[in-house]
Amino acid sequence: MNDDLEPIEPAEAKELYLEQRKREVSESTIQAHHYRLKHFVEWCEKVAEIDNLNDLTGRDLQRFKMWRRDDGDLNNVTMVTQLSTLRVFIKWCEDIDAVASGTHDKILMPSLSKNEDRRTAYLDKAAATKLIEYLRQFEFSTRTHALVELLWHTGMRIGAAHSLDVDDYDSDEQRIEVRHRPDTETRLKNKNEGERYVSLTAEVCDALDAYLRYNREKAVDDHGRKPLFSSRYGRAAKSSLRDSIYRATRPCEYTGKCPHDREIDSCEAMEKNKASRCPSSVSPHAIRRGSITQHLSKDVPEKVVSDRMNVSLDVLEKHYDRRGEREKAEQRREYLDSI
Repeated sequence: MNDDLEPIEPAEAKELYLEQRKREVSESTIQAHHYRLKHFVEWCEKVAEIDNLNDLTGRDLQRFKMWRRDDGDLNNVTMVTQLSTLRVFIKWCEDIDAVASGTHDKILMPSLSKNEDRRTAYLDKAAATKLIEYLRQFEFSTRTHALVELLWHTGMRIGAAHSLDVDDYDSDEQRIEVRHRPDTETRLKNKNEGERYVSLTAEVCDALDAYLRYNREKAVDDHGRKPLFSSRYGRAAKSSLRDSIYRATRPCEYTGKCPHDREIDSCEAMEKNKASRCPSSVSPHAIRRGSITQHLSKDVPEKVVSDRMNVSLDVLEKHYDRRGEREKAEQRREYLDSI
């Protein structure tokens, strides 16, 4: 053991790290780091019997990598995500004299093919159109209807939707203001840089107006704010909003048919809080990808999409644009034929 290091248990180091990062990143990022690092702490305590991070070596990290892949049955993309977080954590541990300098460089990342790290799940236009038509006819003015209309039209993150207050919505101007308010527990992924006004269509405003008039729970949160998407107890939890999206996007909900030949009444995805187990249900982020792709397919300039959806141009192209190369070529042709 290096005499310059100060002893610390893995669990304590993790808690100190998360506490320090709370000042720098969003709550969702903290939760993600907690989830990824808890496996490392578990391995240290129960498998490797490491009770002092001073003893951690590069060989230990390789053993953890092999254990984590087997224990979680993880693919390369997930492994890279989890190991990247671990690498940041170990580098921080070096900075506080908990781990020998340079240890983080010994975490070897799996190689990814060119497009292997691109997320592919997204709600396409056809499915979105059927879903919204169903909601407008059978669930008009419900919270789920208003949420789906807003997410599909604006492409905003679920964290941004969760942060909205009633006063952020201006029906007359047909727009909504997205604000970063960490002091009252609603943060944006990109903090102040994520603040913006987002224009809305008349159809989205109709859904929001009806929801506010008939079905919004008249509740305030713990800070006296009036959340746009509320529950009986105040601001609806992000997990509740996500579950609403998973439930709504099960094809059997809006088509009456199961594309997987399951018996709907006995399907596990119909059980409470298990809608995500439907192979065809999608997350709010998949709606975001679909919305961004739809905007691009309609020839909305990439800079406009970037500003509206609060995503950088390089990330937009790599992770969100789901247009095929042939479709892109045909769109370019429309611009170039007149030259």
